[in-house]
Amino acid sequence: MAFRPVLRPLGEPGSASSWGLGCAPIGNLYTSVAEADAEATVATALAAGIRFFDTAPHYGAGLSEQRLGRALDGVPRDDLVIATKVGRAVVDDDGAVVASGQVGSGTVFDGSRDGVLRSLEGSLQRLRTDRVDLLYLHDPPDVDAALRSTIPALQELKDQGVVRAIGVGMVWTEPLTRFVQEADLDVVMEAGRLTLIDRHADEALLPAARERGVGVIAAGVLNSGVLADPVGAPYFDYHPASGEIVARAQAMAQLCAHHGVELRHAAARFPLQRHGVEAVVVGARTAAEVTDWVAGLEVPVPAELWQLLDAAA
Repeated sequence: MAFRPVLRPLGEPGSASSWGLGCAPIGNLYTSVAEADAEATVATALAAGIRFFDTAPHYGAGLSEQRLGRALDGVPRDDLVIATKVGRAVVDDDGAVVASGQVGSGTVFDGSRDGVLRSLEGSLQRLRTDRVDLLYLHDPPDVDAALRSTIPALQELKDQGVVRAIGVGMVWTEPLTRFVQEADLDVVMEAGRLTLIDRHADEALLPAARERGVGVIAAGVLNSGVLADPVGAPYFDYHPASGEIVARAQAMAQLCAHHGVELRHAAARFPLQRHGVEAVVVGARTAAEVTDWVAGLEVPVPAELWQLLDAAA
């Protein structure tokens, strides 16, 4: 399934409309990335036909947005789908909110209407654009408060045409399901809960989204590393993976190898096996990583392998 019309580029769509570049890594997530490498990462994605880019003020306290904006400068805006998020105010070392459009050293939650408006204003400046295609509320800690104040602010921005679509992005599926059921959203992004190892999104989130006509975008498809390299990067949900998780990932890697498929490539493509999932966002910090996962999109994955991976999960 490709993007619904409201999320497609207004110009000619890219050749990989169901795939997006996750830009948290170029915001120095876990490790520093040089400016030139960040620019090359985005340029390689563009050359591969990727036109969907996902970022947030929280990623590098504005650095990811700033770098993405620089890298996309000069690309026809109507050819792009840019997603960012609200709910985090960018602050400096002293905890003071930075001037609009600047980069800071951290973020603090702010789901107020004014906070949403200030956040988007800063994002637009860092991204060097006059609009955002998709605006998420980012990991709200209180669902009830967000439904009362933050979601109406997002809807207001959509009604004004400042954003084309609105949604919520979270790790946990239970509150995300509530947002699907109780708010008028276009899409939701789940992170790490629709993967080869973790299928929590299957339980309630996906059925609710299908019933309500809400699109789902999958992120965190490598579960922090264990589905990319169970031996070299044995991390799950940002923590060292348990022996059981590592063993399952290794068993899946062996199944994939037997069928001529890399585990990380199967993991990236898995969410699109589910009806209602419109796109997958894959993070990358280097041009080589982009080249690798884009190449993996072309590798045939036999139906038998999907069945075996389901059984191994």
